[in-house]
Amino acid sequence: MNISDTKATLSFSDGSPSIDMPIYKGTIGPDVVDIRKLYGQTGKFTYDPGFMSTAACNSSITYIDGDKGELLYRGYPIEQLAENCDFLETCYLLLNGELPNAEQKAKFSDTVTKHTMVHEQMQFFFRGFRRDAHPMSVLVGTVGALASFYHDSLDINDPKQREISAIRLIAKLPTLVAMAYKYTIGQPFMYPRNDLSYSANFMHMMFANPCEEYKVNDVLVRALDRILILHADHEQNASTSTVRLAGSSGANPFACIAAGIACLWGPAHGGANEAALTMLKEIGSVENIPAFIEKVKDKNSGVKLMGFGHRVYKNFDPRAKLMRETCHEVLEELGLQEDPLFKLAMELERIALEDEYFVSRKLYPNVDFYSGIVQSALGIPVSLFTGIFAMARTIGWIAQWNEMIADPEQKIGRPRQLFVGSPVRDVTSIDKR
Repeated sequence: MNISDTKATLSFSDGSPSIDMPIYKGTIGPDVVDIRKLYGQTGKFTYDPGFMSTAACNSSITYIDGDKGELLYRGYPIEQLAENCDFLETCYLLLNGELPNAEQKAKFSDTVTKHTMVHEQMQFFFRGFRRDAHPMSVLVGTVGALASFYHDSLDINDPKQREISAIRLIAKLPTLVAMAYKYTIGQPFMYPRNDLSYSANFMHMMFANPCEEYKVNDVLVRALDRILILHADHEQNASTSTVRLAGSSGANPFACIAAGIACLWGPAHGGANEAALTMLKEIGSVENIPAFIEKVKDKNSGVKLMGFGHRVYKNFDPRAKLMRETCHEVLEELGLQEDPLFKLAMELERIALEDEYFVSRKLYPNVDFYSGIVQSALGIPVSLFTGIFAMARTIGWIAQWNEMIADPEQKIGRPRQLFVGSPVRDVTSIDKR
């Protein structure tokens, strides 16, 4: 973080003295105005609902340029990582800042693999949930409960213990997600297997049962791996900011990740791919698309197009192009091109890419549109989509949390407010109210 030669000067029309504020330059992206002394010097706060113009931290992990449609993990374009790396290589990169060599990758993969089992008592923990409990509520509870089982890695000031917690969270999330699924359908839990890759192991725990051998399909495993890579981190989004805010109080890492999962559960965040698939089912068939499109164009209809456009990416979501390739590969591998739901999705995609209404507004299909289709094709139920998202994003959360704890400028989060309630008043006795 380099200080700029230029300063920002804030002047007031009421005659109050103006103040100079330093400007810092990042490696790439917008400069930031340092307003830390604003309140002390002026008695005034800034007002920025949603923090749309506020940098709450400095970070060297992920960079997004929404106008260019660019996403970088530690400087590497997401396209190159998705094409050339697997998920655990991406995890190593996000945690450590560099891609592993062959020896480092083997050691890291082995360490993660040997932490995939959860404490045997966890299976009794699950019995406290109703069978129809939403997987995200189960994950909030079980991930938070991990702190009860691993007291040896809760000292957040010890870098070694932070590393152990990071490994445990990356390793155990797939196991817990799969357990949440098995519990809701009444099937026995499947233990993780050390001879399978990270994504293959997850699919085995999801879809195997003790009655017959489960055959791993490499095309489908690679598709899941790509979903995980594309969702691994996304800068200071709502759930990541939640993890950082929880972590700023000194909370243990398991509690912080549980807080992130709770935030991700919201339909405006992690629930977008679930909403996109729900929308497709509501449209019903290809014949109904024109009428649906007309409703979308009518501002008074209240009908929204889910899975298109993005709050950050103003041109296109770089992850969507990669997910689109994977989507078509999976549908072809499983022979689902003629399935009514997937046929409908592909037709909606075609119209959105050609219709002037969508093109002019840059409402291109985003990563959620395609990932929902891919997960549905893989046999993952809609209710578990956000759980898969949480499994992927855990590495981003833990990397961001780790970075924050090690940051000497880190302070407990304490947003300010513009108070618009009643001024001071006196309490009257109850007979006079």
